[in-house]
This record gives sequence, structure tokens and C-alpha cells, in this order.
Amino acid sequence: MVAILQFPGTNCERDMHYAYSNILGAESVIVWHQEKALPASTSLVVIPGGFSYGDYLRSGAIARFAPIMQAVMAYAKNGGLVLGICNGFQILTESGLLPGALKRNQGLCFISKLQKLEVVSTDNRFLSSYQTGAVISLPIAHADGSYYADTDTLQSMKENNQILLQYVDNPNGSLECIAGVCNQEKNVFGLMPHPERFVEPLLGGTDGLAMLRSLL
Repeated sequence: MVAILQFPGTNCERDMHYAYSNILGAESVIVWHQEKALPASTSLVVIPGGFSYGDYLRSGAIARFAPIMQAVMAYAKNGGLVLGICNGFQILTESGLLPGALKRNQGLCFISKLQKLEVVSTDNRFLSSYQTGAVISLPIAHADGSYYADTDTLQSMKENNQILLQYVDNPNGSLECIAGVCNQEKNVFGLMPHPERFVEPLLGGTDGLAMLRSLL
């Protein structure tokens, strides 16, 4: 069971539900933010993109306190797989489930385009279907996607192979072109690009499909 979270302002939950249910044939369900427990058969939690709570205060800062997030944090700490995309990535950093933070894009502009990415590490469930060094393309659409971490945190992440994706050219000013990172245990992954928007030829490409399939 793929549990896809929904907050007020989320706008990518149906895209993700379509990708898993219609394209990959997996059982998936949308879980409202006021729920206090995940479905008993959950094997993957997805926190999709959007603008949870209107991105007031700071992107992901309010969603971090939603009732369902207590269950997600417990699930992750017990080794459960969690995938956060765009606003989901921001929520995961705000929750402390991932290191670092996402700040306003360099240039202070919203960016929406197809973006080339390099697969940095495949020693994880999330990118195991790709080749290290492969260049893929995925859509991005964000205003607060510039990744930042302090020097000690960044060094620790490098030593533990926690940097999984980097931008081929840096569209938003992210530290070291970072587009996606995982936690030290490699069961929580956050990325700014949208794999669910690139899962069939009708959408322009299928580079995101292997990522979603590898988690089933």
C-alpha cells in the first residue's frame, strides 16, 4: 500500500496516485492530514508537492505539525520508506527527517521547467534502478528549492553517500547543485524534481518511472 499524504494546498497527490495506481498498478490511497495513523498495510509513504497551508510562515513549516506527521515520523524511525517531493522535501527537512533546509531560489523567482539531473548515488532503494552518473530529465516547479546545509552537515552527508541527485546546471542556487538527499539510514528521500510528472510518453518522457517503481 502506497500512502500519499494530502494537506490543505497540496496539488500533486492525484498525479502521484495516478502514477502508482494507473501506470504501475500498485494499491495506493490518499491520506488526509488530520488522520492520526497510516493504513496498516503501508509499505511506502509519499509526501507530494504543492503549497501545504499556503506556504505561510515557511514552506513545510506548518505541515510538519499536522497530526499525520507524527505517524510518518514514527514510521520512518522504524525503517519505513518515505519519499518527499518538492513541498514534501521541504516538509521532511522541517520535520528533521532529512538534514539541511530549502530556501528561496537564487534570483527570487519561481522556476518551472524540464531540468537535467545527475544520479550521484544508487546505493539506496530510491535510485537503485538507475546507473551512477546517469543524466536524466525531470520537471521542476518551485520557489523555495535552493538546498542549504552547514559545513559539518554537508561533510557528513558526503561521507555517508546521502547526496543522491544533483542538478547538471544549477537553476536555483542550491549548495553544490544538490537536488535530492536521503537520511543516514537511507530510508527517507527528498527531492525537488517531480518524478510523477514524467512517467509516460504522453507527458513528454518516462525518466521518473524507474524511481517510483523501485519502491514497490
